[in-house]
Amino acid sequence: MQACLDACLHCYRTCLGMLSGHCLETGGRHVEPEHVRLMLACAEACRASAQMMLIGSPVHRHQCGACAEICAACARSCEAVGGMESCVAACRACERECRAMAA
Repeated sequence: MQACLDACLHCYRTCLGMLSGHCLETGGRHVEPEHVRLMLACAEACRASAQMMLIGSPVHRHQCGACAEICAACARSCEAVGGMESCVAACRACERECRAMAA
């Protein structure tokens, strides 16, 4: 559980940081509404997954399953936009950990 929690918190910080510090500054495809919404959804799904694990909620496995799907979509979007390797890596790591937790 600790590995998943760590991956979720890292992905949460990375997505918000990249969005506010990189995407908004870069503009263009980085600030297209669909991409921005996906990054915000990913950050929130990661935060919510971490919270569910921290409070010991029995539904954390379901939340982690949803988080894995959102992280996969966010990684694809960040990869397509380009120049967001740290976000892609954080999303993929979180996706792996959340899939394992959801299993």
